[in-house]
Amino acid sequence: MALTLTDQNFEELVLKSDKPVLVDFWAEWCGPCRMVGPVVEELAKELDGKAVIGKLDVDSNPNISMQFGIRNIPTLLVFKDGKMVDKHVGVASKTQLNEKLSKHMA
Repeated sequence: MALTLTDQNFEELVLKSDKPVLVDFWAEWCGPCRMVGPVVEELAKELDGKAVIGKLDVDSNPNISMQFGIRNIPTLLVFKDGKMVDKHVGVASKTQLNEKLSKHMA
């Protein structure tokens, strides 16, 4: 299951992670976000132990959303060693997201 990320735990779970991290910036009212949600959950199960997968509700966590300039959702960011290394805005397939993450897995 994807981790629930917040303004409070983002640094610890994402920026300090020793694994690549995929963050799904989403909101409850966003239709395309609901399309991406199940894909993110599938990746979380499949990549358990190899990567960290998390979801951040932009309405509840405005600080992190602003910090990374999130203007459209869904936005999916990939982090490695505390830095953003890839970005996808809009609906993405499981294959697309897996490819983005795989490039950064050891």
